[in-house]
Amino acid sequence: MADLKSRKWIVAKGIMFLGIAAATAILILVEAPSVKVAVLLALLVWAACRFYYFLFYVLEHYVDPTMRYAGLLDLVMGMKRRRQQMREKGRG
Repeated sequence: MADLKSRKWIVAKGIMFLGIAAATAILILVEAPSVKVAVLLALLVWAACRFYYFLFYVLEHYVDPTMRYAGLLDLVMGMKRRRQQMREKGRG
């Protein structure tokens, strides 16, 4: 699959993700309407966003500038390749 390059479609994709997140949060709060659930949901969203930021910004800018990935699967596969290369260097 080719990378998404159109600004219009990138923005549309972001808006769709926001819509999915908002609809999901609303459905969860309708299912279990309480302050506790709302706070836990807010913490979950905040932590997930910070983790994503860590994976795709902090690792690249502060840990290793060669770590550039298109997504989580690409990140995992890249780490696997890296580990395999390290093992091969250790043998040789």
